[in-house]
Amino acid sequence: MADIVLNVEVRERTGTGGARVARRSGLVPGVLYGGDKDPVAIAVKSNEFRKALYTGKLLGHLVTLKYGAETQPVIAKAIDMHPVTDEPMHFDLYRVDAHQQIKIAVPLHFQNHEDSPGLKRGGTLNVVFHEVQLSCPADQIPEEVVFDLTGLDIGDTIRVSDLKLPANIEAAVDGDTVVATVAGASAQMSEDAAADTETAEAAAPAAEE
Repeated sequence: MADIVLNVEVRERTGTGGARVARRSGLVPGVLYGGDKDPVAIAVKSNEFRKALYTGKLLGHLVTLKYGAETQPVIAKAIDMHPVTDEPMHFDLYRVDAHQQIKIAVPLHFQNHEDSPGLKRGGTLNVVFHEVQLSCPADQIPEEVVFDLTGLDIGDTIRVSDLKLPANIEAAVDGDTVVATVAGASAQMSEDAAADTETAEAAAPAAEE
């Protein structure tokens, strides 16, 4: 089951005004979507919501929503933060079944940089995507996908099909999608130098005959 339990209450007022009232009362407003039921305006006590958020297991994970004696597995899909105070302002939850197959983005990390011949020779790891879209049961969402860079040389390309995923979990994007490459630092510098030269030549006045 989910590690996090959110105790919610139903908001009587909806819209921007209702959200302001909730925040003034020490609550974080949100909306519960999904399933065959209508959306419901809900709220969670600010301190409880922050505690759940800072565990790092709220957004994009299976969470148990609790309302009185009723419980419902949900996925937290979106959390809006205040641009200045960085406090949670609003959230969206989606109803799911615990074993339901869902599509969700999971962080993609790379390890063993020191064991990559290409990186040891001055190459650069160019990351195209920092997360990968997966199809998996709602109660088996991995914390992350890790790719081992051991043995990778300059010019090597990492594609979605190269990622090692847990059992019962599949990529929800084309396997040929490039997620990262190992580029040569000297080649990149040459390209930059060539671009600078072209720019300078274009800007220079034509020589008189």
